[in-house]
Amino acid sequence: MSRTKTPRSRRVTLGLLQHACGEDPAGNLDTCLKAADQAARDGAQILCTQELFRSQYFCQAEKHEYFKLAETIPGPSTEAFQKLARRRKVVVVASLFERRAQGLYHNTSVIIDADGSVVGKYRKMHIPDDPLFYEKFYFTPGDTGFRAWDTRFGRIGVLICWDQWYPEAARLTALAGAEILFYPTAIGWHPSEKAEHGTNQHGAWETIQRSHAVANGCFVASVNRVGLEKPEGGDGLEFWGQSFVAGTSGQLLAKASVDQPENLLVSVDLEKVDVTRTHWPFLRDRRIDAYGDITRRYVD
Repeated sequence: MSRTKTPRSRRVTLGLLQHACGEDPAGNLDTCLKAADQAARDGAQILCTQELFRSQYFCQAEKHEYFKLAETIPGPSTEAFQKLARRRKVVVVASLFERRAQGLYHNTSVIIDADGSVVGKYRKMHIPDDPLFYEKFYFTPGDTGFRAWDTRFGRIGVLICWDQWYPEAARLTALAGAEILFYPTAIGWHPSEKAEHGTNQHGAWETIQRSHAVANGCFVASVNRVGLEKPEGGDGLEFWGQSFVAGTSGQLLAKASVDQPENLLVSVDLEKVDVTRTHWPFLRDRRIDAYGDITRRYVD
């Protein structure tokens, strides 16, 4: 009598590093490194920072002086996380303000494997320009395309903040083989709008990313900062935290606090990616012959 084999487990623990940011970049790096080290000691195997963790969110204003916050990749922050990855045998996704060349800057995530080697980097493709989110002043749109990388603990894809609103980005990264989509993020409320729009804004942010997990049958991990930041005075931005991990059917597996720094550790079984994609075969049933217009700005 034949027996149905139980799929083997490919369980891995994710560590999402959520914290507040102060005015001192060196202090922020130290805070993040200490959080990463603690998460690794607690069992995390793939660590992800929040977006631009080395500074407060400077894109609230357009000032040339803030370009001084950028660094090369590899550079000091990359090397610090390489040492941590090598020592703790963990994979790290670190979000940095990249100085690529004179006058050329990107919002970039570096992917470091568990032996400390840099396996790749992703440059943010979608760049917003909204009140207090003036990123087009600083960041050149990415030119890496949508990719996935094999690491010691699984094949992962990385997208950054504003990318999270675009199903095309999630789909193409999943089609590259990503089992987990990581989204380093810096998003929050305008305090004056929070009472009227806050619930809907946060709900939309969480829903769109959970939908990427559903549509692509993969895990989604989104890492946001906390705290009220006023680098330019005024009301500033109140970052809503609530970093989370969604499962392959979009279910919320775990969520961090709205206002407290914490390491969110979540164990996931990567074998569920294959199981989900087999039972909900969205990738199989795509009509790639009919999607030509997706590359057009608008279909008149």
